[in-house]
Amino acid sequence: MKLLFLPIGLLGGLIAGLIARKVFDQVWGVIDEEEPPEPKHREIDRLKLAAALAIQGAIFRVTRGFVDHGTRRAFASLTGTWPGEKAPEPD
Repeated sequence: MKLLFLPIGLLGGLIAGLIARKVFDQVWGVIDEEEPPEPKHREIDRLKLAAALAIQGAIFRVTRGFVDHGTRRAFASLTGTWPGEKAPEPD
């Protein structure tokens, strides 16, 4: 079943990336009126760069997690099989 879920997971990842980018653009627009700094920019405030990267990373991770979990739930409802582990492994 993992092999059957692979293309669905990849598509979900692409969709999550697009959604996360839109959300980040909206959030950054509230924080600053300039475009967010990127590592490729030569003259930037490093603190502002760190903030932009941290916010962008958090938004992407949360979005990706929710989209991944949603696609797994949909897959399980269609196939009757959960594509992954049922619960986290204890330490």
